Amino acid sequence: MTIYEVGPRDGLQNESAVVPVEVKREFVARLAEAGLTTIETTSFVHPKWVPQLADAGELLESLPRVPGVRYPVLVPNEKGLDRALEGNVTDIAIFGSATESFARRNLNRTVESQFEMFAPVVERALAHSLRVRAYVSMCFADPWEGPVAPAQVARVGRRLLDLGCHELSLGDTIGVGTPRHVEDLLDAFAEAGVGPERLAVHFHDTYGQALANTLTALRRGITVVDSSAGGIGGCPYAKSATGNLATEDLVWMLDGLGVETGVDVRSLAATSLWLAGILGRPSPSRVVQALAKEI
Repeated sequence: MTIYEVGPRDGLQNESAVVPVEVKREFVARLAEAGLTTIETTSFVHPKWVPQLADAGELLESLPRVPGVRYPVLVPNEKGLDRALEGNVTDIAIFGSATESFARRNLNRTVESQFEMFAPVVERALAHSLRVRAYVSMCFADPWEGPVAPAQVARVGRRLLDLGCHELSLGDTIGVGTPRHVEDLLDAFAEAGVGPERLAVHFHDTYGQALANTLTALRRGITVVDSSAGGIGGCPYAKSATGNLATEDLVWMLDGLGVETGVDVRSLAATSLWLAGILGRPSPSRVVQALAKEI
């Protein structure tokens, strides 16, 4: 079981205020100390679009690297890849869309033309021996288009994998999915020849379904789950998206199931309480709230 921590990138990108690079550096370091081994650290999106992560280069340059921990970064295009290579990264992620509306708003592309943008990024990254992950967003519904057909998501996802990506993360960007939706989507990928070993899941908790959806995915063979410490995050291009599945809530459930994660949930909760104090609001994670009395 692998937890793919997205708090420093997907969490902080949605903050209204810019978090100082010193805080980001300590946040990432604390996450590694708590036992997380994959921490998506930042994004090389143009600062005009995501000013909260404009310090990506500075953060990577000063970040202490822990042996055995991977620090992937989000890369939208070849310019972003150039910056990532300057930062000596080993893992990158690209971010695609299953729907036309979100592709236009998030990428200024159509669903079809997004592959033309990603292809040279993936090709160059693989030539530099980087691991490449792909995200596909709006896997269950789109705020402009409504429900999204599982077969449509599978077509887009299969094409992203065929570019050479090693893993595909399925995003419930606005958090409307239910366990039945998860089963239908995984069935569609199976019909497209993509098994659970190539897939990860990324749930937002808008309707309180993130843990139930995660458990459904695990029972279908998924072994990589995205989550965000303290449940922070959302999506700056989809205003109906609320916070991610909280890593503490995920770890608590996995511990109860006897699944080994290597993560110290109390150490992680202490980190989220520390960050919540800096952000000026309480963590939405139920486990963080419960453990706050003990920390």
